Amino acid sequence: MNSLIACHECDLLYKLPVLPEGSAAKCSRCGAVLQRHKRNSLDRTLAWAIAGLILFAVANIYPFLALKSEGLVRETTLITGVEQLYKQDMRSVAVLVFLTSILFPFLQLAGTLYMLLPLKFKRLPWWKPALVFRFIRTIQPWSMMEVFMIGILVSAVKLAKMASIIPGLALYSFVILIFVLAAVAASLDPHLVWDRLEIER
Repeated sequence: MNSLIACHECDLLYKLPVLPEGSAAKCSRCGAVLQRHKRNSLDRTLAWAIAGLILFAVANIYPFLALKSEGLVRETTLITGVEQLYKQDMRSVAVLVFLTSILFPFLQLAGTLYMLLPLKFKRLPWWKPALVFRFIRTIQPWSMMEVFMIGILVSAVKLAKMASIIPGLALYSFVILIFVLAAVAASLDPHLVWDRLEIER
């Protein structure tokens, strides 16, 4: 099925044929990439999304960091930081941290699984798939776990002078999850998803 697409750089319209896996179509006028057909996109993205949800659960259930001072150990989780910011009257910062480091990554992973699992078996997601997919693509830039991780590292360096810092299992899961989310975004072929939605409709 040929699809009509506009160049993202110069707006020249093209009617593209179905591209073979691993190939890309470029604009003849400005050279921008119009579409890239990624290899085995559905399976790879599904695998990364499932792995991401498992890591997300571990990162939110288990201790993130523990502070040891004078024989006392205090464990923290991801949500603990949000709670402390809220209690210290930094509510806007608390909401922002919650959205960008917890809620949006979860919605991105869960939404990707919701979209791709039915398409894998040549079915349509049961509730407004086009709306859900647009929402996933919209919130993707707002998933800023790497920024949150940099803030954690800066805080850990400062706290190291006051107490011993013990990394928890959730910290390792969180770090791996950052790369898994990047892999989900890199392996997903949005044009393939839209084509599948059109075919299965």
